[in-house]
Amino acid sequence: MLGAIIGDIVGSRFEFNNHRYKEFELFSKECQATDDSIMTLAVAKAIMIATSSKNPCLHGYDRDYYALVESMVVKYMQEIGRKYPNCGYGGMFSRWVFSEEPQPYHSFGNGAAMRISPVGFVATTEDAAIRLSEAVTGVTHNHDEGIKGAEAVAVAIYLARRGFTKGEIRDKIKQNYYELDFRINDIRATYTFNETCQDTVPQTIEAFLESTSFEDAIRTAISLGGDSDTLAAITGSMAEAYYGVPKNIKEKALTYLDRDLRAIYDQWQEFIGDESTSKKFRVLI
Repeated sequence: MLGAIIGDIVGSRFEFNNHRYKEFELFSKECQATDDSIMTLAVAKAIMIATSSKNPCLHGYDRDYYALVESMVVKYMQEIGRKYPNCGYGGMFSRWVFSEEPQPYHSFGNGAAMRISPVGFVATTEDAAIRLSEAVTGVTHNHDEGIKGAEAVAVAIYLARRGFTKGEIRDKIKQNYYELDFRINDIRATYTFNETCQDTVPQTIEAFLESTSFEDAIRTAISLGGDSDTLAAITGSMAEAYYGVPKNIKEKALTYLDRDLRAIYDQWQEFIGDESTSKKFRVLI
């Protein structure tokens, strides 16, 4: 999850001022946590509350648990989201956040994928990543492409956490989600701003797969241009799972979170423990 937050913060100042090179100062005073970080933390909060309220270890892994996850995602994306009305929401999502009767709106926007990383860090099987991803995503982005984009990222994170190689992750994505028939260097000059899953998620996966380190993954994503904060957030979520996050980058990024957001992050770290494969998640099969 932290990888998504870091990517969002680093990319925030480039969203409407693209920088198509990998050389730049990683953090600056213009950086900030945007909706990508805030909604990622909201999803994490929802998963924590749902699991604490209906412990799957005691009550079983069933539809009721997923229904509770869905309701908690709605609750906390609205509750937390309303505290940050100017953090960069898209028009439809903003209306959803402030709606008294929020309903999914058939979206395939890349917001589905930028907030999904907590799922990949909690799931203990690929099927769990898929099913939990759908529960989290469908409350807003219930278009097939929205579901697919979030699922692809959650599965990639799950595989990376489990020690799968980049070649194995690439094969899984190509088999089930996207062709990945391009290289970042080949598309950088012509890639334009895009907010759909179809035209951002494959690019983020490729940026991660081509990277040589966590930091290089972030830099590669931003160098592509486009929706820089979201591209870097999605790429960063996968890179964290594969490489981990350098201590100096982690410490600097956390200074951009206010007290409330930092509290959720700290709660999440305690919740998942040192390993996201803790026995308390063995029910997610």
